[in-house]
Amino acid sequence: MTKPIPRIGSRGNGRIGSRKNGRRIPKGLIHVQASFNNTIVTVTDVRGRVVSWSFAGTSGFKGTRRGTPFAAQAAARNAIRTVVDQGMQRAEVMIKGPGLGRDAALRAIRRSGILLSFVRDVTPMPHNGCRPPKKGV
Repeated sequence: MTKPIPRIGSRGNGRIGSRKNGRRIPKGLIHVQASFNNTIVTVTDVRGRVVSWSFAGTSGFKGTRRGTPFAAQAAARNAIRTVVDQGMQRAEVMIKGPGLGRDAALRAIRRSGILLSFVRDVTPMPHNGCRPPKKGV
């Protein structure tokens, strides 16, 4: 008769409590996706795991106001506030999309006190596009 191995927690994987407050993140990535209708700000660690996110809709903006620069600024502020509390000091910024909130989000990130290593535009650009459909006879 073997002795059973004691399990920690209900799931048995050794993780107790909240899943978000256990990590200190000195460096991370901030992704800004600015479309014409909305602005999404996602903060990840260097391995790409999402730590915090916000967009203009969760910041209290509805309808066409979500595409405005002020809504993008509010979304960036909300996303960054939580990671600053977790100890983030440096970040790299990736900006994607054609929206009005690009510059406003970047301005809010700069004001947050996080040092930016670089700011990169990762908007996908077609370089000769895809092959056109075959013409039917």
